[in-house]
Amino acid sequence: MAKRAIITGITGQDGSYLAELLLSKGYEVTGVVRRLSAANFWRIEHLLDRITLRPADLLDQLSLIRVVQDVRPHEVYNLAAMSFVPASWDQPLLTGEFNAQGVTRVLEAVRHVDTDIRIYQASSSEMYGRVREVPQTEMTPFYPRSPYGVSKVFGHYITVNYRESYGMFASSGILFNHESPRRGLEFVTRKVTDGVARIKLGLASHLGLGNLDACRDWGFAGDYVRAMWLMLQQDTADDYVIATGVSHSVRELVEAAFGHAGLDWQKFVQVDPAFLRPAEVDHLIGDASRAREVLGWEPQVNFEQLVAMMVDADVARLSKSA
Repeated sequence: MAKRAIITGITGQDGSYLAELLLSKGYEVTGVVRRLSAANFWRIEHLLDRITLRPADLLDQLSLIRVVQDVRPHEVYNLAAMSFVPASWDQPLLTGEFNAQGVTRVLEAVRHVDTDIRIYQASSSEMYGRVREVPQTEMTPFYPRSPYGVSKVFGHYITVNYRESYGMFASSGILFNHESPRRGLEFVTRKVTDGVARIKLGLASHLGLGNLDACRDWGFAGDYVRAMWLMLQQDTADDYVIATGVSHSVRELVEAAFGHAGLDWQKFVQVDPAFLRPAEVDHLIGDASRAREVLGWEPQVNFEQLVAMMVDADVARLSKSA
């Protein structure tokens, strides 16, 4: 009998890769989608004949309960969130509703229906913020530097609380930055690779960026969803840092992307103060030793391969539409 899984945020980058992974393992996949005036299914268009979509909302407790009752899943992956960090300063209350109370509503829905359902919660390296140690592990204290980071800390600890209070199998993945050709254009990695492609094809003359010295631990989203699945296959629930353990600056990202396209980045990149964050996080770099030891997980795609993959995909996409 096939396993059943619910994915919130299935239309996002991680949701689409996770859906592909679960389908390849024989799962019946149900995706939770919000009712929108314009559907945003471009990441999962190739999966629509193999998955089931159900309307529900992290702001609506009853809708979540109904979906869990109807599907009776073995696993629930909560990937839905207000995920663009800079926007969290503009909409801090809504960010909290989705990323903090929304997590509680998912946990409550599962507790109400069946506490044997296994839950994955998407935590974030942004919880570390002003880092207390480098690299960061599961034991590193949190010091979030954005409304997004603060909301994710709540979501993380409420997951721990439900695990300890009700004996639920609820695991959190503290995922460091993970990217792909399916990343939204508002994120710096995709902004860079899309910008490189536009300049390469003569569709743009420059690229405006903020802090070139910000450092992140960037990996491939396809690798990271595999870690999510592995967490829910263990005998006991726990929390894991998922990261490459290698940090790169935005400047290095720019150099790699422009270099892959055969361009000199210094001729095209302009630093724009409008893109600076009100409060920047420090040196984010994760130690995924525990994930390697317990889950047997390791990333397969390195930084250079990831950047090349994204630049090539954006060049191909824009070449078709040109």
